[in-house]
Amino acid sequence: MSALLSLRGVTKRFGGLVAVNAMDFDVAEHQVLGLIGPNGSGKSTTLNLISGAFPVSSGSISLRGQPITQLPAQDITRRGIARTFQLVRLLPSMTVLDNVKAGAVFGHRRRWGREAETIAEAMLEKTGLSGRGHMMVGQLTYIDTKRVELARVLAGEPRVVLLDEWLAGLNPTELQEGIRLIRSLRDDGRTIILVEHVMDAIRSLCDRCVVMAAGTKIAEGTPTEVLSDATVIRAYLGDDDA
Repeated sequence: MSALLSLRGVTKRFGGLVAVNAMDFDVAEHQVLGLIGPNGSGKSTTLNLISGAFPVSSGSISLRGQPITQLPAQDITRRGIARTFQLVRLLPSMTVLDNVKAGAVFGHRRRWGREAETIAEAMLEKTGLSGRGHMMVGQLTYIDTKRVELARVLAGEPRVVLLDEWLAGLNPTELQEGIRLIRSLRDDGRTIILVEHVMDAIRSLCDRCVVMAAGTKIAEGTPTEVLSDATVIRAYLGDDDA
């Protein structure tokens, strides 16, 4: 299976700190890849490098074989890579519908006018927000702000969706709703990289996992393979529990 997205030797340095060290992995089309590891292991930084939020110090990232390493974030978005953030970033002065339309206008496909509104309404329905497009984002619950951000990402019709701890902070009922929603994206054939600490989500959603610790890839394989790997258990729990 050919890779849709490839990282080769991707490294990010902040002064003397190496936050991501020679990262290599591929994501195939329609695959859900889990990027997991302890806090501070470089997972979100890796997403920031893929999305162009941070420049790569060395190494290369390619989308469909075309290098995107040196592109600014907005150009990477237009090539088809879109993301959510750990802290939801919405436009509070705009309605829910207008927030999602912004994804259609500035995303991969660049929709305008009625076409943008149609796809925005479809993505609100997809994420469980049908009928709430008129609301202001300040009126929404926490999970619904996450739904809006995800709907905005989807409205751009991306080739690759980066979800940065999208399930974090949800109560148990919301968590199950969130997992079902991401599973529906998987069932639609979307290509997803998922940074997540919720292991139930990793086990049920991911085709493959890349495990990071201290900026380095320490394991790669199916969720069952990596979560039973002694090196991975040691990274999460320490030597005494491995």
